[in-house]
Amino acid sequence: MDSPIAPADETLALLEDLHKSYSLEWIAEQLGVQTRTVQRWLSGNPPQRPYLVTALRQLAQAPMGKVDSPAFDTIDLFAGIGGIRSAFEASGGQCVMTSEWNKWSEKTYRANFPLAGNDTDPFIGDITTYSEDEVPNHDVLLAGFPCQPFSIAGVSKKNALGRPTGFKDKTQGTLFFDVARIIAAKRPAAFLLENVKNLKSHDRGRTFEVIRQTLTEELGYDLHERVIDGGAFVPQHRERIMLVGFREPRPDFSFDDMVFPEHKPVMRDILHRTDGTEPRLPWDGDRFFDHESQKVQDKYTLTPRLWEYLQNYAAKHRAAGNGFGYGLVGPDDRSRTLSARYYKDGSEILVAQGFGERPRRLTPRECARLMGFPDSFRIPVSDTQAYRQFGNSVVVPMIAEVARIMRPHVLAIMRHQHEE
Repeated sequence: MDSPIAPADETLALLEDLHKSYSLEWIAEQLGVQTRTVQRWLSGNPPQRPYLVTALRQLAQAPMGKVDSPAFDTIDLFAGIGGIRSAFEASGGQCVMTSEWNKWSEKTYRANFPLAGNDTDPFIGDITTYSEDEVPNHDVLLAGFPCQPFSIAGVSKKNALGRPTGFKDKTQGTLFFDVARIIAAKRPAAFLLENVKNLKSHDRGRTFEVIRQTLTEELGYDLHERVIDGGAFVPQHRERIMLVGFREPRPDFSFDDMVFPEHKPVMRDILHRTDGTEPRLPWDGDRFFDHESQKVQDKYTLTPRLWEYLQNYAAKHRAAGNGFGYGLVGPDDRSRTLSARYYKDGSEILVAQGFGERPRRLTPRECARLMGFPDSFRIPVSDTQAYRQFGNSVVVPMIAEVARIMRPHVLAIMRHQHEE
């Protein structure tokens, strides 16, 4: 029987494995030490510290920024903090370009994808000012683009006059135009577009119809769509529409091939544990959770004034027959949808703290877990920015399952292209 690996030996093995993909500077930054300290450890003299082994295990298990044997190239548009990218990396995607205009999202993205911004994975800002000719060739286009209305009055007039129109006429000035022009120029094997459920009813259905016509009739892609609730993967109700397109017809592609977890997720799965088992993450420290007292930091508990306001607000709407109000959850519950406005008062998801105690907000770390991000995901921004970022992000394991069922179809189209 093999003897167990000693902490120092495991520390060295983990460090050597990480150094195959990451620089000494990046590893040192993640561990909160000097670069020369990591160099000394790699020379064969790592310390026997359990917390260091835990931190290295977290880094080694993270899908963020690391791809073994990439199978296809992706570009990440309207990237946010990289939720869609990380999901596709789990299926062999290798990002070759990232676009995100928000500086705070960029900070979080770069902290978790250390390769972003280098020669093979350039990071650009506003995609609307970037020429499609400069976009690198890629196999899968990824985009969680914002939803905007289209002005179609001019299109209707042109149709009446018998003049031809194209997606440029219908979508110019909208962010979907930037997705369409890149697909038209680069012709990737596939794309995944993610949006809110209401995309189909937005602007009385006209927005979605323009998108559908553009992707299928004008760009010639085989389009598959479905609204999926991320609540099968994380303990929140979060319905999002997935638009999957293939350059070639793929009649055997089906969202029905998705595999959902048998375990029904509940808030207990993502809340900080107060029984002594909450992991101490070096990159978090005690920012969100006080490990000495084994409790969430007091700043996340609502102030008496805010709690009174929310109760009065809810009572007023109940009296009027409305359903507006705060959402109180316990360990065995599922939450409402986390929104980008969560930083304002946290009212949609408040955690009960016991009889007579005021409830609290989720911490940013709990928000990360609620979206399916691993604990290795760094949160280098303020709480306000973190709440906005996670509220705007995607349920990572749900997107990862979509990526998994897309993978064989992407590879088949790539093979066809190579054979031609």
